[in-house]
Amino acid sequence: MPKKILVIDDEPMVIKMATDALVARGFEVHSAPNGYEGLIAAHQLRPDLILLDVVMPDLDGHEVARRLGKDERTKDIPIIHLSAIGDFDQQLAAMDGGLTDYITKPIKSSDLADRVEAFLDPAQREKAGRDAHQRAGKLRAIVDIMHRDHDA
Repeated sequence: MPKKILVIDDEPMVIKMATDALVARGFEVHSAPNGYEGLIAAHQLRPDLILLDVVMPDLDGHEVARRLGKDERTKDIPIIHLSAIGDFDQQLAAMDGGLTDYITKPIKSSDLADRVEAFLDPAQREKAGRDAHQRAGKLRAIVDIMHRDHDA
C-alpha cells in the first residue's frame, strides 16, 4: 500500500511539481490549495506525511500546524515545512513550532522526493531527524546573528 502524502500549498506549480515527483516514486499524493482545505483533507485522509507551505493567505502554515497538533486525529502526522529561501525567521518558527523538518523553495523535484523517501523510511528516519536537528541549530545561529546585526 503506497504511503499517502498531502501537499498543502497555494502555488499550483509547487503542487504539480511535488505531485509529479512523488507519484513517480510510488506515493499516493493529495493536495489542498489553502490551509482550510488542508485541514479538512488531513482529517479525512490521515496522510503519512504533510508537505506544508507556511506563507499562505487566510490561514498560514503555522496555524495549520498548530491546529493539526492539537487534534488527536492528526497530532502525530509528521510535517515537512516548505519555505522560501532566505526566510530564516519563518523556518526557525516552524522548527520551534513542532514541524518535523523544512525544505527551502525552490527545490528540485528529485531532491524533494529524496527527502520525503528518506523521512518515511524507518531505516533512514533517525538520520533524517539528526539532519533536521543539525539544520535547525545552524538556522538558529543565522537568525541570532541577523537579529544581533540588525539591533546593533
